[in-house]
Amino acid sequence: QVQVAESGGGLVQPGGSLSLSCTASGSFLNIDAMGWYRQPPDRERELVALIASRGTTKYADSVKDRFIISRDNAAKTVYLQMHNLKPEDTAVYLCLVMTPDPNWGQGTQVTVSS
Repeated sequence: QVQVAESGGGLVQPGGSLSLSCTASGSFLNIDAMGWYRQPPDRERELVALIASRGTTKYADSVKDRFIISRDNAAKTVYLQMHNLKPEDTAVYLCLVMTPDPNWGQGTQVTVSS
């Protein structure tokens, strides 16, 4: 069984920054890709960013040049640095850990509002 725990959400003003982290624990041999999805109010879940085990990254067009994904393989942790946040970034952010089965966290709320 795999546990996925996110932290770091909150309320931030437009133009501000926020960082999220997500740590995997439990019984598994290896972690493949790790990443972040988000679910805005009344909308479907969408990809934010993914990072492969060797560091290759993929970003949604809407967050390129504003968000940075990174990971610490020894700590089984993935990070998301979010800069120049916009109201449309408001969503529940969910962490995905592939072992290689998909394992999801409960989500953390990010609200961008003045």
